[in-house]
Amino acid sequence: MRMAYLMAGSVALLGASAVQAEAGDVFLRGRAIIVSPNEDSGTIQPTFPNERVEVTDSFAPEIDLTYMISDHIGIEVIAATTEHEFRGTTGTTATIGELGSTWVLPPTVTLQYHFAPEARVRPYIGAGVNYTLFYSEDPSSGLENAVGPTDVSLSDSWGFALQAGVDIDLNDNLFLNFDVKYIDIDTNARLDTTAIGTQRVGVDLNPFVVGIGLGIRL
Repeated sequence: MRMAYLMAGSVALLGASAVQAEAGDVFLRGRAIIVSPNEDSGTIQPTFPNERVEVTDSFAPEIDLTYMISDHIGIEVIAATTEHEFRGTTGTTATIGELGSTWVLPPTVTLQYHFAPEARVRPYIGAGVNYTLFYSEDPSSGLENAVGPTDVSLSDSWGFALQAGVDIDLNDNLFLNFDVKYIDIDTNARLDTTAIGTQRVGVDLNPFVVGIGLGIRL
């Protein structure tokens, strides 16, 4: 009997009206995302010329809004912010561990192509531009214990964004969404320390942003 109910539910879901996508539609999505930096770090200059940094992953909620210019073409704007730690990978800075942390706000706009706007499963790809702001940068207690009071700053960044995803209808207003982005983010970190002066390191973060969530047509 339970299997019969499950089968009936599946048939009902497959028979439900599709959300679809048409020119003039506005879609709102909420996702849970992981931001996973694919970093390429320079060395810490001038005091640690053989040492580099790595940046931690972060989880966060994300909201995006898509406006359909035509049945196939949409513009998406995303909003999310994440906190990341950076730490040394070798030598003296590795023994300190966490060097500091920063919040990242990467507003991104992509132009999307939707392959099957009338289908229940609607894949899309996109490309666009990103501007990343770094804020609330803080040194770690371990770093300040080693080199004294420290100011940390990271430069903002312009870059491109690539995207691929799919919307899967659940009923005539609600759909499931899977989305992956690659965002080009480059920054220069500056640490003004008491004991060893100013240290600088350039980092290409270039994170993958993987999300899953729900969307509605407004």
